[in-house]
Amino acid sequence: MATTPSSAARKGAATKTPTGTQDRTKQAKNKSGNSGQRKLSRLRRPDGLSIEEWQRALRRQFGAEQRFQIENIGEEPVFSEFRVTNPQSKNSYRVAIRGSELGANFCSCPDFATNTLGTCKHVEFMLATLARRRGGKAAFKAGFQPAYSEVFLQYGARREIRFRLARACSRELEQLADDFFGPDGRLLPAKYAVFDRFLTGARRFDHELRCYDDALAFLAEVRDAERRRERIERAFPQGVRSAALEKLLKISMYDYQCEGALFAARAGRSLIGDEMGLGKTIQALAAAEIMAHELGVDRVLVICPTSLKHQWEREIARFVERSVAVIGGLRARRAEQFGTASFFKIMNYDTVHSDLDLIQAWSPDLVILDEAQRIKNWNTRAARSVKKISSPYAIVLTGTPLENRLEELVSIVQFIDPHRLGPTFRFLHEHQVLNETGRVVGYRDLDRIGKTLAPILIRRQKKQVLEQLPERLDKNFFVPMTPQQLTHHEENRDLVGRIVKRWKRMGFLSEADQRRLMIALQNMRMSCDSTYLLDRVTDFGVKADELVMLLEEVFERPEAKVVIFSQWLGMHEMLLRRFRERGWGHVLFHGGVPGAQRKALVDRFRADPACRAFLSTDAGGVGLNLQHASMVVNMDLPWNPAVLEQRIGRVHRLGQKMPVRVVNFISQGTIEEGMLGVLSFKKSLFAGALDGGEKEVFLGGTRLNRFMKGVEEVTGSLSDVPLATTAEADATEPADWEESSAGQPGDTAEFDAYGHSQPSGGNAADHRDGNQEVATAPAENPWTGLLQQGAALLQHLAAASSDPRGVGTAAAASDKDQSFIRRDASTGESYLRIPMPAPEVLDQALRTLSILLDSLRR
Repeated sequence: MATTPSSAARKGAATKTPTGTQDRTKQAKNKSGNSGQRKLSRLRRPDGLSIEEWQRALRRQFGAEQRFQIENIGEEPVFSEFRVTNPQSKNSYRVAIRGSELGANFCSCPDFATNTLGTCKHVEFMLATLARRRGGKAAFKAGFQPAYSEVFLQYGARREIRFRLARACSRELEQLADDFFGPDGRLLPAKYAVFDRFLTGARRFDHELRCYDDALAFLAEVRDAERRRERIERAFPQGVRSAALEKLLKISMYDYQCEGALFAARAGRSLIGDEMGLGKTIQALAAAEIMAHELGVDRVLVICPTSLKHQWEREIARFVERSVAVIGGLRARRAEQFGTASFFKIMNYDTVHSDLDLIQAWSPDLVILDEAQRIKNWNTRAARSVKKISSPYAIVLTGTPLENRLEELVSIVQFIDPHRLGPTFRFLHEHQVLNETGRVVGYRDLDRIGKTLAPILIRRQKKQVLEQLPERLDKNFFVPMTPQQLTHHEENRDLVGRIVKRWKRMGFLSEADQRRLMIALQNMRMSCDSTYLLDRVTDFGVKADELVMLLEEVFERPEAKVVIFSQWLGMHEMLLRRFRERGWGHVLFHGGVPGAQRKALVDRFRADPACRAFLSTDAGGVGLNLQHASMVVNMDLPWNPAVLEQRIGRVHRLGQKMPVRVVNFISQGTIEEGMLGVLSFKKSLFAGALDGGEKEVFLGGTRLNRFMKGVEEVTGSLSDVPLATTAEADATEPADWEESSAGQPGDTAEFDAYGHSQPSGGNAADHRDGNQEVATAPAENPWTGLLQQGAALLQHLAAASSDPRGVGTAAAASDKDQSFIRRDASTGESYLRIPMPAPEVLDQALRTLSILLDSLRR
């Protein structure tokens, strides 16, 4: 018997021409110039084809069109092993050809391993190429007739080890195989642990048996998982009550944290998706200790955002007695650090691509991904690079594994277990709801996702495990817009309206119009904060002064500290001027702060009693522990509820001893109000998939359409907005199906801290809000909100005309009228100015609006 190291050649003979050969021959002719078949769309499934038939046909079509380089590394001209290389990406894969029927062949690419189709573009390319060669069609017709038997791994909905006898095989080997394999050739579950006996027994016979290394690797994976569970059960026989857990870390853990650590250690590769603030770092370190004691782990690689590297270093020193090295500096310095001996090595996502060779040479036993939503977009370099890291164990940490789309969850899970959710095209087909045009309008059966992920995902909410955590009080402060702000807001709103009308007329948007649309919408948001964010000169806007008045009250308590978030550095610049005038100690944290200085900023805010405010862009919304503050202020809301919860979770988290007050400043009658509905929808999607919420969530339209409806609801002017969306590129795998088993483009545009456009998929500034899409539930009549706001404004003016002293501030108390702050453009000084129309004009306007509101309600 011979056991080959190759994971390529496999499966037995075919005796008749399989279905599909004639189609491939036709495609080969079409490729040569005889075009007759209509090209399949990657975005829409043709009528009459199942999802699997469509995906196979796409790979067949795409493979027949390629110009891959081929090297025959086997012994036969047709039924052989080939090295297939993409000259553009330089990626090479081994392809074994055994016939044209599905499942007869093999490829070492990731798509073949996960798509469950029995083919891939490399296999289809080789079939089309061989069919054109002299003798190719005759060889396929005669079929593959090997002289050897084989044990192979079958890739499908479930991976299974199977056995196939050669046509001429000894009776003794056949009888031995009957003891280990079922009638269909499948290895019996009870025989995984003793499979070595089959290989040993087969060596006695004078017959070649090939057992491929991917089958052996899968066998080892199954057996290691069983041994791992047995070892941990013996070490911790009483679960979370086991005495060994009490000495695992320098501190005591909550029961749910012990449960999370044991879960991660048993699973080997897992996702800890607890809500922010529940101590995922502690659980990961505890799991690493368990793995070190029971599984021999002695090299742990922590990958996290740059801002968290030194926090991880602090946490490791606080909780465990292990050596640690923070990887940083230039390439030569990083190579030196990887060469030093340490149990933990900590690096940031941005350098993974450059240091893949160093990582693989160090060969970590365990990889911990912190804030793993950084790999939610599988089309980014960071995601692709991280997924190339090989390690037997992995722990993924994120409180927001699902932020916007189900595809994000797929990308994160792929790092843990690329087979868990199955092929992405089928996963989305099962859970997406499409309208008549093939656009995504909702999601269904979300509860099934949680059940599918149960073996690798553990997630707890604060309300489930930490009832003693201090309460959180959320408050929205609605502030008025100045005329200057409204001018910018309305100008950009009009531009949005024109672009949408052009889309309705033409049926598509050019890249230039898409870019203009995104910038106009971003400008609308920036105008809600201040005109300074747009022109860098004037400072018309009331939010900054409202915040100052609020903080004057808050800072009366000497111990009070506040964390203030804004997406834009320009907003923080305006706040800093006011803070300096009042002598308020503060630090400014943003993506441009060098990594080496970030630790000092956090330490100062924590330890210096005079440092009262921590001003941060969304670089500080991820991972930082700021629970010594008791208030979070959001000067502007992000599109994404996960980003908002990340901000708040920096303060309202484990270790917090005070009630946490959350203040959101929202400009009245603007796009910011429409975003409140956006946050509500996205939270419902997350809850349905992972937190046992609604099984179905409907979007009320596609992404651009939902965004436009949100704008329409606020402005009351885009009443004829059509359905629109970006192309549904998530309907299938990426064009080359090489780097991952599925993919889709990222967002079309991103913006830096000042709102200037950045190339998509980049990482120029980790303090921006890179997600530009919005979803909102269907609204009532859009005029209702506008009229109600107008009525409130007139009531305010009417009250002020009778009692000028009655004007209050939104920040001071929620039940007072809102002040109107104007600013002299030349001096920068602010003053209160309330226009006073004649009382009879106000009375008439109020009566008219009341009649209109009554008619709308009816």
